Amino acid sequence: MTPDEVPDPQQLRLKAWVNGELRQDSHTSRMIHDVGRIIEHASAGMTLQPGDVVATGTPSGVGIFFKPPRLLRRGDVVELEVEGVGRLVNRVA
Repeated sequence: MTPDEVPDPQQLRLKAWVNGELRQDSHTSRMIHDVGRIIEHASAGMTLQPGDVVATGTPSGVGIFFKPPRLLRRGDVVELEVEGVGRLVNRVA
């Protein structure tokens, strides 16, 4: 995405669903390192190309920390959404 498409990457809502159940609902403003710093650090050691995905970690709501743990299983559908950017849907193989 270009700066004109996302003027402030620290103001985006993040959501994740597993099989339609909302498991994570957070905001980029809560990240330990801001998006610009992450991109700066990554691009110092490699050339980032359009379409590259930069993994930044995950907000609270990770299945391993549920009591009891709720891990992903084959066939589960995971949906991830970044406000204003898009939604990614994958089935666990």
